[in-house]
Amino acid sequence: MAELSSADHQQSPPQVQIPRQYNAAHDLIARNLQAGRADKAAFIDDHTSLTYAQLAARVDHFAQALRAAGLRREERILLCMHDTVDWPVAFLGAIKAGVVPVAVNTLLRPADYAFMVADSRARLAFVSTPLLDHFDGLTDSIESLDQIVPVGAGPAASNPGSAFLPPADASLSGQPFAPAATCADEPCFWLYSSGSTGQPKGTVHLHASLMQSAELYGVGVLGITASDVVFSAAKLFFAYGLGNGLTFPLAVGATALLMAERPTPTTVRERLQGEHAPTIFYGVPTLYAAMLSVLKGEDKVPTNLRACVSAGEALPEEVGRRFAARFGVDILDGIGSTEMLHIFLSNRPGRVRYGTTGEPVPGYQLRLVNEHGDEVADGEIGDLLINGPSAASMYWNQRDKSRATFEGEWTRSGDKYQRSADGYYTYAGRSDDMLKVSGQYVSPFEVESALSSHETVLEAAVVGLADDVGLIKPKAFVVLQEGVSADEKLALTLKEHVKTRLSPYKYPRWIEFVDELPKTATGKIQRFKLRA
Repeated sequence: MAELSSADHQQSPPQVQIPRQYNAAHDLIARNLQAGRADKAAFIDDHTSLTYAQLAARVDHFAQALRAAGLRREERILLCMHDTVDWPVAFLGAIKAGVVPVAVNTLLRPADYAFMVADSRARLAFVSTPLLDHFDGLTDSIESLDQIVPVGAGPAASNPGSAFLPPADASLSGQPFAPAATCADEPCFWLYSSGSTGQPKGTVHLHASLMQSAELYGVGVLGITASDVVFSAAKLFFAYGLGNGLTFPLAVGATALLMAERPTPTTVRERLQGEHAPTIFYGVPTLYAAMLSVLKGEDKVPTNLRACVSAGEALPEEVGRRFAARFGVDILDGIGSTEMLHIFLSNRPGRVRYGTTGEPVPGYQLRLVNEHGDEVADGEIGDLLINGPSAASMYWNQRDKSRATFEGEWTRSGDKYQRSADGYYTYAGRSDDMLKVSGQYVSPFEVESALSSHETVLEAAVVGLADDVGLIKPKAFVVLQEGVSADEKLALTLKEHVKTRLSPYKYPRWIEFVDELPKTATGKIQRFKLRA
């Protein structure tokens, strides 16, 4: 029988032991059965739930079905599925069988899916029924794709997915499936980058990475335990959401709430105050700001929350402070990436410093370097590099980009930061977003944060624009709070507001009021679209 991982949290950083012969899906499930959690709820979605025993049975069923369909070790399947209990069954079932699941964003265009199916050479694509139209014709045009499997409600006769994913109330009496004899350093699953600056890249993660991220951040920083109920607005196909809603809760025996629909302030609040009220909530800055904007005169919002987490984009200081005042719980702002799998730099409970991204997660090392690769001094802006055990192994079929990102033990984040003397890191924008104004670097994010601190502003994005003589100056795109009218007077007010908070040369020379900002599905502002 495959061995399980272990971790010693009495040391700092925690010492995580991953056996050489190791199957991540087996570890995440077997540890809970051995701990006596067979009858405890593992996942609860909008319509049903799975106990840990039911999850184990359905994972084994899926693994057996893949094997019966002729899937072999290291071959790939594509998952384009909404967040229901079927998602972890398919993901873990594939991994247990040694098949590599490729989890993709459910909010993309048909051309994106055609690229990902062809690029990954997936043999099967499991697709939620409402998304099937985006996959029309792909079995005819892509030689490697054998079948598109609809996933959704319906009788077996009309839903081919039922052969792989039986209804939750189905009786499963099959034999336990022995986990594939995979290696800790073997490809386990892929995630595609969000494509904020170009074509998405297939990011290859190893079996050991899931538990490393769970132990180092989930347990080591967040302190997740079996008594927690977790809810993530970020979906499971994101690196961030995968840790939030699957890896972390399964690593300790917690319960995860899943929501298929799009997260809005209303739908999120319904879950926070619902029957299965979570103790940990994971969101993104845009959502936290939107949740605050729709509150109508409420002083406090009662919840069971003990912790909130933010990632995807740096959290504006004002949003963090206002949310903590209204909801009675701090937001732990952090940064992770598809390449590093989850958060490696974060604020910690009891040590929150709003306006910063916090301190390195124990188990990860960080460097800030200049364009020559030399480390910069405290207070100076540099490119962020990370050394940690959850790093991806490569980008699939993209050697040049792999070499530019994965530099030996270090991974380039593409972000710029500055470090304080006492070790807190402050976001300074993407490496390709920095502006040079009057001969000095200006971080778009610091201008955005200054704008967002004004009571009329919901969110803002800043890019560089050439003035009449060709010099680059900041331009701001501003989304106003509901009910606020845009006019030239308000634009002048916002410019003066920024001057009171930042050096005068940093203020936006132009302000354009817009209804919304272009973003990736992860909530990252697509500044390149604003520059176009």
